[in-house]
Order: sequence, then structure tokens, then C-alpha cells
Amino acid sequence: MTDGLDLGTLDLMLDALGEFVAAALPEERLLELDRDDVCPEETIRRMCGDELGVQLAFVPEDYGGMGGGAFDSYRICERLARLDLGVATSVFATFLGSDPILFGGTTEQKERWLGRIAKEGILFAYGATEPEAGSDLGALRTTATPVEGGYRINGRKQWISNGSIADAWSVLALTPSGPSWFVVERGADGFSTAPPEDKHGIRLSNTAALYLDDVFVPAEHLVGLAEGQGLTQAQNVFGYTRLMVAAFGLGGGWEATERAIRYSLDRVQAGATLSTKQGYTHKLIVPHVVRLEAARAFIEESAARIDAGEGSLNTEGAIAKYLASEAGNAAAEAAIQAHGGYGYTKPYLVEKIKRDVRITTIYEGTSEILEMTIARDRWQQHLKTRGACYRDAAAAMAALPAQTGAATAALALDALATVLESCRTGRLTRNQHVLLRLGELIAYAEAAGSLARRAAAALDGRLPDKADRRFTSAALAAVSRVFAREAAMKIAEEGARWVLGALPAGDAAGLEGLRADDVRAAQRGLLADMDLIADVLYDRVDPQETS
Repeated sequence: MTDGLDLGTLDLMLDALGEFVAAALPEERLLELDRDDVCPEETIRRMCGDELGVQLAFVPEDYGGMGGGAFDSYRICERLARLDLGVATSVFATFLGSDPILFGGTTEQKERWLGRIAKEGILFAYGATEPEAGSDLGALRTTATPVEGGYRINGRKQWISNGSIADAWSVLALTPSGPSWFVVERGADGFSTAPPEDKHGIRLSNTAALYLDDVFVPAEHLVGLAEGQGLTQAQNVFGYTRLMVAAFGLGGGWEATERAIRYSLDRVQAGATLSTKQGYTHKLIVPHVVRLEAARAFIEESAARIDAGEGSLNTEGAIAKYLASEAGNAAAEAAIQAHGGYGYTKPYLVEKIKRDVRITTIYEGTSEILEMTIARDRWQQHLKTRGACYRDAAAAMAALPAQTGAATAALALDALATVLESCRTGRLTRNQHVLLRLGELIAYAEAAGSLARRAAAALDGRLPDKADRRFTSAALAAVSRVFAREAAMKIAEEGARWVLGALPAGDAAGLEGLRADDVRAAQRGLLADMDLIADVLYDRVDPQETS
């Protein structure tokens, strides 16, 4: 269990990040670096050095850091992403690269490498992905052959963040006993990097391939000093690392949305600002705010559970990243539309943000990989509990205040249980596309429950001290009501679509108990809640006076 940073220290770190990046990388400089496809390595090193020391938040106190927890890391990653997602990726790559050591290294290895990150600000990189393997870490071709005093590594790595600027790399390679992590240092004979990739977005991050040609690494550079532990060590961090990428999607999406809100306050069309037009706010702003905040609720809940010692929570990390990256990408797309022709030009920055945030649906597991991960895990829960897991979750919603939309969230969870049971009786998960769509529906249902719990905690004054507090309790309850309606409708309608679409002609539907009429009836009041959220976003109402 970790308490992480105290609130005052976290706030100071967030403020210092904003001030540092604003001074070092003003918007004109960001656009210039993006145009020229240049990583500001000097700035990254200053951020991870004595001048700012952002790296200290990610390193345990035992090794010279400040011992930040998952909740602290999420807040820092969101702030970094709002400043620039390429810079955020470059900073975070060090902690991704050192995670195999943090979670699998010996005490001496941690003291050596984590200590150097804390004291010297060295940059790390995470060398797992290969040209032919993609997200399948088990399909490794890079090999580590035992030789006297160590290993000889041969292979190639692809899409490595900090690939050509790092000081050390964690490299996954296949040993006689299975996949294993090794630390490769800059300057090792036979080790080289390719020129940086010419990327669609995050052009301020360095991404490059690694070439390992008979590279010798000493035996003490085998992480954990035991072969064959690499996949287990990687699995131990997926929940945490995907939570941080979720924070990237959240930050990028919110930054784009904030810019659209500011633009709409000044842009006049047909005699009134765009901010006053329901057709603008209710399509391009409010739905995206709601989905981003649903993702935030799931991120914060999962981060708190990791800090409480509940384990790696890999499936929760997958759900958080899926929700936040998809929401962030959609919000950035809407922000371009919200700016009209200006949004399609580089000076307004939303065009760049959209290109940047797009990567969050790809790296650290594509959305499709995440859908599969979510569906497989929760499908097993459905089978083991004989369908009770989501029925019980729905019943638990009844204890929450009505104004949080908990009853509608319960409908979503209950509908999900019905859809899953229909898939079981019809053996429909043999269709891969059905399984992936279940992953999406599961993510929405669980997020509706998480957001309702967050709204209830806000009403009772029980939010964690370090929680984001942009919205008052009444406004957050409205956000929760809107998302619960969307989740319930999505699960009832799309769940029925895929069940019926996968059944052979003439087979019974098997959707008894879906309560589709109740789901439709729950949509009453939706527009009024969207009006309220728009008013709150544009400071047109005191949300404390609403119910």
C-alpha cells in the first residue's frame, strides 16, 4: 500500500510542470518542433534533472525518489499530456523502460538503475515491440544466448519511445528458459539505433528502431538474475502503464475541448456566439466532456485500488486506457470540427493535438487488443459466477443516491448481464467480432458504475484528497446521469444487435430480461441535463443551486 505524495507536494509538482513547459516550449516553439519533427531532448533532460525533477515522483523513496503512487502518476501524466503529448511520451518512456527493474529487479539492480534515474536523470527506453510481433510479446525473435560472463543479444526492436536518445534500454529477449529482460547501456558494441520515425503525431517524442547485433551484456544485467521471467514481469506493470496512457488520452482530449470552449465564446455566427447554440455545444462539447469524465472516474478508482495494494489490475488498466484513449481521440476530432476551417490549420493547435492523441489508441495495446483483453477476462467472470457478477453490481447501485443516475447505471449493468448470458447460451463468443464488441460494452457498463460511485462520493464529500475537482458535486451528478443513459442505451441496443446478428436465422433471440423499454424510458430528462452541463462549462449557472 502506498500513500504517495501529499496533496501539497503534488500540487506544487503540477504547477511547476505547467510553468516550466510554458517557458521552455511556448506554442510557437511547439509548432516549430512539430513541423521539423524534432524531439526537444535538452528540455526533456532538464525536466528529468535538478531544474525540475519530475522523474523523482516516479521513483520509490528507497532509491532516491519521492515515492509517488499510481494516483500521483495519473495526475502528472494528465498534466504532461495537456502541455504536449510528445513531451509527455518522452518523459514517461523512462518510467516505462525502468518498470521491469522496479517490479522484477534485484535490490542491487534497483539501487543501481533507479538510483541513477533519481540522482542523474538518465533516460530509459522500453524495448519490447518487434517488427513482426506487434503487441504479442510472446512472439519474440530477439534472442539472448548465454556465453561466458553474460549473454549475446541479437534482434531488432521497433517503435521504441526514446529509442535513440536513451542512456539505457530494457530489452526483452528470448533465452533458453524463455523471455527475459536485459539492461543494455549506451555504447555497447553491436548496439545501434535507426533514424527517428517520421510519425503522424507526437513528433516531439523520439521514436526509433533498435538494432542488436551480437551485443554482449553482463550476466548481472539480466533483470531479476533469473531467466524466463520476462512476460510475468511485463504483465505485472500493464495495469499501471495503461492507466498512465489513459491519463494521456484524458489530458489530450480535455486540452482540445478546452480550446473549443474558448473559441466558441468569441466566435459569432448569425448574431450570437457559438457557445449559446445548443446544436454546437450538445454535439461538439458536452458528449465528449461526459465520456472523458467517465474515463476519469474509472482511472481514479483504479489508481486508488492499485495504491491500496490490490495488485496490478491489468483488466482495469485495459478498460481505463480503452475508455480514455477513445474518448480523447473523439474529443480532439470534435474540437477540430468545433473550430470550423480554423481547426484544420496548424496555428490553432487542435489539429496537432488530434494527431498527437491518436497514438493513445495504439501504443501500450491497441484498442482492439484491449477489447479482447477486457472481454476474455470478464467473460470468464460471467461464467464462473453463473451470470451473477453484473447482476450483483447492478443491485449494488441501488444504495447510491438517485441523483447520480445510479438506477440507470444499474440498468446498463443488468442489460450487460442479459447480453452476456445470451452469448453464452447461443455460443456466440466463437465469433471474434462479437467478443470484441462485448469488450466495448463491458467498458461502458463498468464506467457507468464507476462514475455513479464517484458522483455519490462527491455528494457526500468523500472524494480522495488528490482527486480532480473541476466539477461540483451537483454538476458531476448530471455528468453521471448523462453517461449512464448513454451506456444503458448502447448496451441494450448494440448488445441486441450483435446477439441477433450472430444467431442463425430462425434461432430464438434469447434476450429475455433485457428491459429495453426501461432503458428507453430512462432517457427522459437527457436534454435538460445536457443543458445544465453546458451551462456549467460556460459559467452560466451556479451548479450548487441545481439538483
